[in-house]
Amino acid sequence: MGSHQESTRDDSPDHLPTPATEAGRAGLDALLADPGRAVVALDFDGTLAPIVADPDRARAHPDAVPALAALAPEVAAVAVITGRPAEVAVHHGGFAGVAGLDHLVVLGHYGAERWDAATGTLTAPDPHPGVAAVRAELPGLLEHSGAGEGTWIEEKGHAVAVHTRRAPEPQAAFDALRAPLTGLASRNGLIVEPGRMVLELRPPGMDKGAALREYVRELGAASVLYAGDDLGDLPAFDAVDTLRTQHTPGLLVCSGSDEVPTLRERADLVVDGPEGVVKLLRALAAYVA
Repeated sequence: MGSHQESTRDDSPDHLPTPATEAGRAGLDALLADPGRAVVALDFDGTLAPIVADPDRARAHPDAVPALAALAPEVAAVAVITGRPAEVAVHHGGFAGVAGLDHLVVLGHYGAERWDAATGTLTAPDPHPGVAAVRAELPGLLEHSGAGEGTWIEEKGHAVAVHTRRAPEPQAAFDALRAPLTGLASRNGLIVEPGRMVLELRPPGMDKGAALREYVRELGAASVLYAGDDLGDLPAFDAVDTLRTQHTPGLLVCSGSDEVPTLRERADLVVDGPEGVVKLLRALAAYVA
């Protein structure tokens, strides 16, 4: 797909980067030509917020909300698509009550929950019963797995995640837990979604690709941008690829991480983590304003 290095459009005073692929350039051109029918969708952790050892301490990059508030009025919508509960992402992102964010939605739990900035309302279904069963068994499984030291459980309402980043050997703990957690999930009608030193147990059929496709269809969007950083973002990349085949141009952005080379290889454009995402959002806002 060519070199995925960030480059600058020489003809733009706003320093818009040029995607490395023809499809990505077509996606960006379509967004710029008709921003009012474009959906800009972004992951939260690792994309809008730097990755930290304790996800409870994750916060959006300090310039992210101003950049989103500048861009959101110019596009059909900005959608934050995350595995976190929607209310948690709203709190950690600082999205509530911000002028200019009426066109922002947070699709939490991979689209199972939805928070609309325009109204402040949250809609959410009842949790899958398998999540409660897994939650009850997890502490014992971790204790007897031999990989429990430094691992910890994150409660996500409609899902449960086991983190290994704090373990003495994070990758070894991740590898040791993958099979037993997969078995536990399967017995309770769930699946395991691997990420950056995290294994999430959640109901099947919940992914960022499904959430993105449904939202793009709801709005009748003419173009879409998706930015992510982790394996859980690959379904959204797949969704954009599918939309392209259906004549909806799209741009795939990787919030650069060497931990997930697959995403970098799939992206039309690689930027330097949340800082690079913020710069891209600011450039887009300046260009379409």
